[in-house]
Amino acid sequence: MKNLIGSILLIVTFFQTTIIQAQDLWKENDISAVKVDNLSDADVAKIKVQLESNNLTIEQAETILQSKGMSNEEISKLKVRLNNTTITVPKTNVDLGREQEKFVNIKVKDVEGNSVFGSELFDNPTLNFEPNLKIATPINYILGPGDELQVSVYGTQVFNATLPVSVEGKIDIQNVGQIAVMGLTIEAATLKIRSAIANVYSSVRSGQSQVGISLSKVRTIKITIIGSKQPGNYSVSSLATVYNALYLAGGPGKNGSYRNIELVRNNVVFKRIDIYNFLVNGSQSDNVGLKDNDVIRIPVYSLRVTIAGEIKRPGIFEIKPSESFNDLLAFASGFNEFAYTAAVNVMQKTDKEFKVKDIKASEFGTYKPQSGDEFRVTKILNRFENRIKIFGAVFRPDTYSFYEGMKISDLIKKAEGLKEDAYTKRAKIIRVKSDLTTEMLQVNLKEAMSGNAEADIILNKEDVVNVYSILEFVEDFTVTIDGEIRKPGVYKYQENLTLNDLLIEAGGILGSSSNKVEIARMIKSEGINENSEVRSELFNLEISADNNEQGKNFELKPFDVVTIRRMAVYEKPETVVVRGAVNYSGKYALINKNEKIYDIINRAGGLTSVANVDGVKIYRPIQNKQVEELQNVNLKLGKNDSLQNVLTNKLKNLRYATIPVDWRKIAENPKDNTNVTLFPGDEIEVATYNENVKVLGNVLLTSEIPYEKGKGFGYYIGAVGGTDAKAWKNKAFIIYPNGKTAVSSTFLFIRSYPKVMPGSQIIIPQKAERKKLSAVEIISIGSILTSLSLLILTAIK
Repeated sequence: MKNLIGSILLIVTFFQTTIIQAQDLWKENDISAVKVDNLSDADVAKIKVQLESNNLTIEQAETILQSKGMSNEEISKLKVRLNNTTITVPKTNVDLGREQEKFVNIKVKDVEGNSVFGSELFDNPTLNFEPNLKIATPINYILGPGDELQVSVYGTQVFNATLPVSVEGKIDIQNVGQIAVMGLTIEAATLKIRSAIANVYSSVRSGQSQVGISLSKVRTIKITIIGSKQPGNYSVSSLATVYNALYLAGGPGKNGSYRNIELVRNNVVFKRIDIYNFLVNGSQSDNVGLKDNDVIRIPVYSLRVTIAGEIKRPGIFEIKPSESFNDLLAFASGFNEFAYTAAVNVMQKTDKEFKVKDIKASEFGTYKPQSGDEFRVTKILNRFENRIKIFGAVFRPDTYSFYEGMKISDLIKKAEGLKEDAYTKRAKIIRVKSDLTTEMLQVNLKEAMSGNAEADIILNKEDVVNVYSILEFVEDFTVTIDGEIRKPGVYKYQENLTLNDLLIEAGGILGSSSNKVEIARMIKSEGINENSEVRSELFNLEISADNNEQGKNFELKPFDVVTIRRMAVYEKPETVVVRGAVNYSGKYALINKNEKIYDIINRAGGLTSVANVDGVKIYRPIQNKQVEELQNVNLKLGKNDSLQNVLTNKLKNLRYATIPVDWRKIAENPKDNTNVTLFPGDEIEVATYNENVKVLGNVLLTSEIPYEKGKGFGYYIGAVGGTDAKAWKNKAFIIYPNGKTAVSSTFLFIRSYPKVMPGSQIIIPQKAERKKLSAVEIISIGSILTSLSLLILTAIK
């Protein structure tokens, strides 16, 4: 049983380009005795693994299984079991513990990797020439032993039977007897069987019953293939053709012919097959049906040549002795669009060495390729035989065809004439001389176009004519406008441009503009006046939105600079924000230039009853320019210093500066210098009274402790459990409700801490990390201390 499974697994992989070696494939030529019902689930799973690992379905392998003798009934059973089987083992090419031996289907290729023309026909799994068993049986089909006929009588009398054709070529019909059908076509057998049945069934004779005959099973025939990649004996359907058999055998072998394949029937060559008829013309006239004991013989080729280069289908081609290079060109689908078709180079092989020959186009039909010829089709030259160009101030600058005797006037007419801006006194011709160097010629177009034969120069091929435009000689003048204008910038100067035209082009003046306009104009002079210090001429004008006649009449000159002045006083009201414990929070406009915080808070209704008098502060926006200036400050700590990086990162997020306010002093004396002058954008915050003190940082518990009058730092730090191991208590500081900060200090070894007030925040920072000394550094320090001790002792003595 295992050997049979191995045979099936080997057959399944046959269609791939990578296929099983022939000697392994044919170890089991007959698998007709295989019963799918006797296969274990593991056996079926292994077959499914083989199918999937080779990207095949059971339908694709069905023809091979039939050729090995497996019946359609068993194939159907195998399909059902494969569909109901789930694979739980990895996909491998292992057959019953024995790894399948594979070989690569080596193709004959030329030096550029092109294979023999026709070999791809047998490597395409979608093109296998399988006979279609699902169509009506051809009327010229010849019956033989192994076929099965389905005979049905229907009408007043009913009869159904499946009748196999015996080895004697007969079928046996109940109550009718044996009828010889071997050698008859299906059409002739139908007439004979119907006549025999009519002799028994009277209703058939009278027409009350009808007889239906069809072919229910096609017999298998034996053929032999010689000279293929996989030679051997094959069992195929009786409907199989020559191409189907060649595909099963892998096509012609390495040295096999594609043009002279012989179909031998009854020891006589019945048909010579030329596969190129199908590949080139699509003709299947050679794809004849096969009969039992047919032999397909593939002889070795007699003549192969190679063609490469600018050809549509380069490769190796088999040529018959009677064919010419034109036939080879047809097999290769002809030249491509870049091919040099006037001649083809061929490298021939003599008895001793190589030889090169040039075949002209006139010889393509007569040259007979020799075995081993290598044809190379080169590219056409990258040059033109009749090209001439014209560019510049013509209506259709382009490349045109040249003819002998063409003049400059003829070329201009081809280009639809000169444009209005053409400079007619001179045009340039760039000419390629015989040694491929270039020279420049000048031509007067006005004279040439007016009929002056001497000025109308005769052109040569590859001449390049450039017609100048007068616009190329005109300088690009500009004027500049700046100041209180909607779109300040540089504008193109045009002749007769007035100030009013420029104002309109720049979008008009702004509402902040004054009626004063200043125009600076450059001074032009052939000489230099050493006594004059004037650099430009100045014009002062007065215009308004209601009367701009002066602007209309003032004509601008190239490179004028126009400046629209701003009004002396034009300031929009600017505001500050008041929020927190005031009666009327919100935005307030700055009325005076020296508006104080005392004035704004009074305008806001003063402080509420819950306000913290010591909790007034101002947030002042920091401009982006100020942040950039601070970031650019170099502390000279090094590029990668951590402190420098920390400061730089903090500055990126710095957007406000906090200004502490001593409201008690201001309330007592509004003229005190603590009554800060406000700037636009300032935000005044009045904190609500908070009787707690917040302690945070490197303490055991971040918390708020109720304020106790007279208690100091130690009391509040102790109330949160004290500091942790990383605390830097000597650097502790306090932030008061108005944003003011105070730090601890030391005097005569006595440390004093700032006073604590309600709403304050006590912060215990973390100690800076110190790098531990290495063993080498400790030893070095010890050595230094020892040396110092010895020096001191020596000095004392």
